[in-house]
This record gives sequence, C-alpha cells and structure tokens, in this order.
Amino acid sequence: MSLSVIVYVEGRSDKDALTATLGPLIARKAAEGVAVKFVRVADSENRGHNKRALLTRYVRKAVDILRNDPTAVVAMMPDLSPPNVAFPHRTPEELDSGLRAAFNAAVSAKHVGEGPLSARFQVFCLKHDLEALVLASEEQLAARLGVAELKRTWTVPVEDQDHDAPPERVVERLFRDRDMRFVNTVDAPLIIGNTLYTILAERCPQCFRPFVEFLEGLPGAPLSDR
Repeated sequence: MSLSVIVYVEGRSDKDALTATLGPLIARKAAEGVAVKFVRVADSENRGHNKRALLTRYVRKAVDILRNDPTAVVAMMPDLSPPNVAFPHRTPEELDSGLRAAFNAAVSAKHVGEGPLSARFQVFCLKHDLEALVLASEEQLAARLGVAELKRTWTVPVEDQDHDAPPERVVERLFRDRDMRFVNTVDAPLIIGNTLYTILAERCPQCFRPFVEFLEGLPGAPLSDR
C-alpha cells in the first residue's frame, strides 16, 4: 500500500522553498511508494491570516482527509512566529500541544474515533519562520546579496533567534542594507533551493531536522503492493 503525505504550510514561499531543497528526498521517497506533497493555505481565502487558518480550519480539513483515506498522513508545519495566534503558544512544544488539542476537538466534533487518526497526524514548525532556512543558507544568501561573505548579525544556531527579532526581520534588514528588497516568494526558493537539505538540517537541529527525519523515516510500500 502506497502512502500519501500532505504537508500543510502557510504560504507559497514555504511550499516552493521546501519543495526545492527537499526535492532529492521527495524523489527518493516517491521511488519507495511514498508521495510527499506540500500544500499552502489559500491566500485568496485567508489573506493576512494564513497562520490562523492553518491552525484552525486546516486542522479540520486534516481530520476529513484522514478519515476518508487510510493511506494518508497529514503534517502541519506553521511558522512559530508570530506567537499566540489562535491559541497561546510561544514555543514549539506549546504549538504542538495546541494543534493536537485542536485536532482532537475536531475529531470529537465529527464523531470519529480519535486513536487511528491521531497516529497519522504530525505537527512540526519553522522556528521562527522560513527565513531561518535562508539565514542557514549562508553561502547562497551571500551570493544572492552579491557579497563574498556575510558578517553574521544573527544568533547561531539561527533557530535561537526570538520572537522580537525573528529571522524574517534579519533577512529583510540584510537586503535593505544593500538597497535591495527581499521578496520571499522569489528569494527564499532560490536561496534555500540551492542548499542541500542535509546542511539545513545540520544547521537547524531543533525543528527542521526532526521534520527531515520524519520524511526520511516514512515507510515505503513493498514492491508487491505497488
């Protein structure tokens, strides 16, 4: 039996950048019978509120997907910042707990048995946002900015940035200091997509590495089931 994995993210930049850097891993899993697909929140429906939609309405969508398709796995991967959207959270652990509570509430409201579904529902996050992976792609970021080397103005590891100075603000400042404008839907996929996902996992061990390990560990279908 093949496996279908849907990873919900907040926006187009997340979808495109993660698909680009994880392309080799996604292709390898596809050869093993595991289809991995990143799905973004629909901007036209949730303009300016993508995180809130992901933490509420898309959790309910996840329940419908899982109860209708026994081969499906749904993973939620919102940004950690800004904090306290939809429910109180400032840490990955609090985000995980809140999302699972929302999932269980949706399961209960739809009168579905929780046990089998919760095993196929996974929670991850970008700490604090996609731009953490941009800063972790130091060589590619420097090339995009047209410099040989960047002087670090951020915390290393980059996931130790905080809500007051999330990676997105740091990246915007780096571009602005060079009279450039950071366009996340263009620059993030180019920078992150040209960085090996294994390097990003090494440089972002707190939240990105567990997500990579989750994908790597997905069980492939036996040849007889394909």
